[in-house]
Amino acid sequence: MTGAEDDPTVEVRAEDRFDAGAVHDWLSSEVDGLDGPPEVRQFPRGASNLTYLLRYPDRDLILRRPPAGHKAASAHDMRREYRVQAALKPAFGYVPTVLAFNDDPALLGGDFYVMERLDGLILRGDLPPGLTLDEPAARELSQGLVDRLAELHEVDVDAVGLRDLGKGAGYVERQIRGWTSRFAKAKTPNAPEFTEVIGWLEANLRDEVRICLIHNDFRFDNVLLGAGLSITGILDWEMATLGDPLMELGSTLAYWVQADDDDVMKASRRQPTHLPGMLTRAEVVERYTNRSGIEIGDFTFYEVYGLFRLAVVLQQIYYRFHSGDTHNPAFADFWQFVAYLEWRCLEIIHKGRS
Repeated sequence: MTGAEDDPTVEVRAEDRFDAGAVHDWLSSEVDGLDGPPEVRQFPRGASNLTYLLRYPDRDLILRRPPAGHKAASAHDMRREYRVQAALKPAFGYVPTVLAFNDDPALLGGDFYVMERLDGLILRGDLPPGLTLDEPAARELSQGLVDRLAELHEVDVDAVGLRDLGKGAGYVERQIRGWTSRFAKAKTPNAPEFTEVIGWLEANLRDEVRICLIHNDFRFDNVLLGAGLSITGILDWEMATLGDPLMELGSTLAYWVQADDDDVMKASRRQPTHLPGMLTRAEVVERYTNRSGIEIGDFTFYEVYGLFRLAVVLQQIYYRFHSGDTHNPAFADFWQFVAYLEWRCLEIIHKGRS
């Protein structure tokens, strides 16, 4: 593998600016050796929390905060995200080192935290210019991603003090109920019904195979790669909770587009899982089974759940476009892919019945 990603930051958007001097005054009382104030840049990717680069003369730090107007809840809970990473770091070294948390609204209007910046390459839809990946390297990389997921699921949540992070038992049923409710609230006149898919999921509920710590958004674009194809860091812990590991695996595979998928699925690809040598979805499940020791059996329920969950996420985004809350033209055709995902779910369900 060769190549490197250019600086992915941009000038801070006007609506996202803050007083860098005031933040530095506070931060320098928490972290030694900062010569500032820093240069501030913004990471433009991501649709949830805002991420900034604080560039000091001898080190780069990262600041995370919610979008303006959001309160501390779910994916925007900075205290929770900070706590998860601080607790998990000693047991799972791929987590960034968090440095300081602030809950004084006078600074940025809400909670935020600062952490060390991890260096590495993030793979997105296509390999960046100058980077090549042969078949053995692609296979090793995809195997490593599965292994890190299994390793995360083995963390002793009692030992790291995160037993209270989620509700635990009943997770599978809560997920089906919760995503069904979210879909109903985001439904538009051109949205598919998903009635048969939802009914099938409800009729085929599984018991949890175990309750463990899950990342809840485990994909290549949340993973940093260092030299020699090694995974050096895993980012974006905002949705981490206690849940069923196979539900997480199903969610991960919803984004795993492989080389022999149809054209519509290929058009949705956001990571290079189609490359020669990359594990197929079936091989990912097999690799996870061997690495985790969990007997999976029929994976259909988890595969359908992952695709339904993705459909709801996209429908929620499209609902904002349909309602005029956002005018981003990239969201205009999301409803069509939501309809495709219903078809794909039904194809998988009916194939399993044959």
